[in-house]
Amino acid sequence: MPEGSALIRSCNEDFQVVEQLGFEPEGEGEHLFLYIRKNGENTDWVARQLARFCQLSPRDVGYAGKKDRHAITEQWFSVALPPQRKLNWNLFGGDTIEVLKTVRHPRKLRLGALQGNRFGLRLRDVSHPDELATRIEKIRSGVPNYFGEQRFGQDGGNLQKGVELIRGERKERQRNKKGMYISAVRSWCFNHLLSQRIAEGRWDQLLAGDALMLSGSKSCFLAEDIDAATQQRLVSGDVNLTGAMWGRGEPLNVGASRQWEKDQLAPWEEILERLEHLGLRQERRALRLQPIALEAKAESENQWWLEFELPSGAFATSVLRELTQVTKPIQDTAE
Repeated sequence: MPEGSALIRSCNEDFQVVEQLGFEPEGEGEHLFLYIRKNGENTDWVARQLARFCQLSPRDVGYAGKKDRHAITEQWFSVALPPQRKLNWNLFGGDTIEVLKTVRHPRKLRLGALQGNRFGLRLRDVSHPDELATRIEKIRSGVPNYFGEQRFGQDGGNLQKGVELIRGERKERQRNKKGMYISAVRSWCFNHLLSQRIAEGRWDQLLAGDALMLSGSKSCFLAEDIDAATQQRLVSGDVNLTGAMWGRGEPLNVGASRQWEKDQLAPWEEILERLEHLGLRQERRALRLQPIALEAKAESENQWWLEFELPSGAFATSVLRELTQVTKPIQDTAE
């Protein structure tokens, strides 16, 4: 746990996110992609405004990922707008929303269809600048890949609702909310496995039967035996240990690794069984998150600017928690 503290999100300019789509729109098709910069606006709210401006159903608007509200963010949206319909995009938005680019594509932009994000974060009132500088160098090799607190909702509300939903104690008609609550339960189970592995000193040590994920990809393979060459690949960052994202089907890991995960999650066996019955398939997630192109600059003795890239599904808060204890003057209502 870092000794030092720092202030984040003093203003929207202190938290910036640029979406990295990972592919180029093709330039023609029935969907118009819009690259939008927004300042302090909710992704879903912008999507609804787009639907209203285009006189379309909200179902005809797509985006790849939700971004923090208390920030300046750039991201792609899509609208199902035939080429013959011409709109003046200078009339859309206002002081907090700007359309930077438009280009056509044959298909709607789907949630999750992005490569990652580049973050720019300003830390103010840094209490231990020397410790921060040391920790910045240390995290280049990776940090625990926790799901961030925003996944679980304010005061863990999403997690509680997810447990109630799975147990049949709650009904939820809205599909997106139902998915969000169930996702919170799966994410908590993963975080628990990661925390236990760290507590036992195993988060960078192989267990027989571990499922390893190649860095920069989702491809996994089994380490059925512990050998020096594979352990060295793990230490070097070429491969990462993984943890279960629970669902239907056989876990990819085997032997001692599978038994260890089963033992850690044994108190929640009923919840796990109900998750399987929901039809979610068994998946793996890397235990280690490696910030890409990490840059840090001291703007003054107690103020720092950080930039780094993270893959889709990773949380900037997982990086920050390893650097300093953060305080937020603005209530965090990240999506």
